[in-house]
Parts: sequence; C-alpha cells; structure tokens
Amino acid sequence: MLRFRTVIFDCDSTLSALEGIEELATAHREEIRRLTALAMDGALPLEDVYARRLELVRPDRAAVEHLGARYIERLVPGAERVVRELQRAGVAVWIVSSGLAPAVRRLARHLQVPERQVAAVELIFDAQGKYRGFDTASPLTRSGGKRQWIERARDQLSRPVMLVGDGITDLEAQPAVDLFVAFAGVVRRPPVVSRAPVVLDGPGLEGLLPLVLPAA
Repeated sequence: MLRFRTVIFDCDSTLSALEGIEELATAHREEIRRLTALAMDGALPLEDVYARRLELVRPDRAAVEHLGARYIERLVPGAERVVRELQRAGVAVWIVSSGLAPAVRRLARHLQVPERQVAAVELIFDAQGKYRGFDTASPLTRSGGKRQWIERARDQLSRPVMLVGDGITDLEAQPAVDLFVAFAGVVRRPPVVSRAPVVLDGPGLEGLLPLVLPAA
C-alpha cells in the first residue's frame, strides 16, 4: 500500500540544481542571489523580492525557454528515476513552483509530468518576446502562497500528500500537506531544515522512494 498518493515537488534547488532567476541574471547576479537567499531563508517575505528580481533581470521569451533547457541539464541526481518510479507505482507527481512557468513546464515535459499537474508563475511578453511583467495575482509570488495554492487545489490532490522542497515557502505549506520533506541536497537552509519533520540530505532524490513506496 502506498504511503503517499501525491508527491509535490518544488523546482529550483529541488528537482534542478539551479535557481532559475539567478541563472537568468547577468550584471545583477550577486544582488539577485542575495535577494533569493533572503527570501528562501525567510528573512524577507517573497513578495518583497519577487518583482524586484524580475525588474532587474527582465528576461525575454528566448531566455526563459533556454532556462528550461538548463533546468534539464542540471537535474538533481536521481530526479528522473524517482519521478518515473513514483508514477509507475500510481503516485501523482506535481510540480508547484514560484519559478517561471515556461521554463518549469519545459522541465516537466522532460520528466513526463502532465502540464495540468504543473503550477508556476506566468510571464507577460510583448509581440517581440520582450519582458512586460508577470502574473501578480498568482499566490506563488507571495509568502504563504504555496500553502494557499495547495489548499485551493485540495480536491485535485489524492491524499496522503507529500511536499518536497528546499525553501521557506515550502516549509510554510506544511499545514496543507501530510508530510513536508526538506531537500538539502543543493542548498541547506538552516531555518528550513531545523523545522522540517524529515530532511533529505541528498545529493540526490532517491531517498524519497522508501518514504513513499511500500517496502518490497
């Protein structure tokens, strides 16, 4: 019998070793990295840095599509096998991320996660593919937003539900799921791992399988 029927993965620093917004940054990379760390460690609310980072980067459509390819190149060890084994066992795999939707969807296609089971932040481009903005209504751009998204999607998620992620926004969603697993294989964030009921040190994701699948 499956211990969990749904597993929700974060994308950045969980399925892929990249932080997408940092990968897109050029002249402002150090500032982007600083803002990301502050948000993911819980020192600043996500909404205080989300728009600021995108305004610094202003990624065009081509850059975001390339980011999807980079996500695939930098997959965390074992990610493909874990997703495949979970799906084979009948577990619904979702990706819920504050990352940029076109890039996250490209990673999801590679992992054969259905698009209907992917949630990320949509971008707005002009006719030439230049950055115009993002979906400011998305809860995934705010602190507490991942919990809110999961609660809204409750009817679509077969329970029990596991959430796997690295950041404070994942930890915040703990009350909406049956188990939160902090993944520390890319970045170990002390404010997250100190409060997580389960910590997976990595470097890969294979340690998830015994937590989800019945013993042989």
